[in-house]
Amino acid sequence: MLKDKTVTEYLAKTASGEPVPGGGSIAALSAAAAASLTEMVANLTIGKKGYTSVEAEMRDIAKTASKLRDKFIGDIDNDPQAYQQVIAAFQLPKNTQAEKHRRENAIQDGFKNAALVPMGVAEDGFKIMDLVKKVIEKGNKNAAADGAVAAMAARTAVMAALYNVKINLTTIKDKAFVKELAQKVKTLERQVKDTEKAILASIDI
Repeated sequence: MLKDKTVTEYLAKTASGEPVPGGGSIAALSAAAAASLTEMVANLTIGKKGYTSVEAEMRDIAKTASKLRDKFIGDIDNDPQAYQQVIAAFQLPKNTQAEKHRRENAIQDGFKNAALVPMGVAEDGFKIMDLVKKVIEKGNKNAAADGAVAAMAARTAVMAALYNVKINLTTIKDKAFVKELAQKVKTLERQVKDTEKAILASIDI
């Protein structure tokens, strides 16, 4: 599993020239990093003098960020596995009409899944932004720079995942499916950019 490799091993695998892991897996890794930093700022607030009034909220944020981090860690492998499904579909036999039909359906199902996995990363990555906003606004001010990095990492994760969605949509023939996801992509791209801008503008460093 990619998630069990060391950082050095994972990056070497990414750099190897093999098709996976690629941008989708890296998007999940970036999202996991954003969740970790958000959790860190919350934990650096808990128990600190002057932050008693927000301690319960910080505990909730840390718990939510931890769950998201675990989800993103799984997505580091889920994205390459989705792409492998596409590769496997292309390798199916196509000697008869029935085989060709089965192969085409498998290819389309594979591309749909390959779009849905990064879409999930993008949507959950955007959830991190709300948590980041709260820890920067109410959390330990000494960790504001860490919160800023969390916001930028989350934004990168969302945008990277959305690019992977878009590239897969170009090969999907289900027009309703494409239209629905394309609209979600467009909306989320705007939201994450605006949110990151607002978060970074609020940091007084």
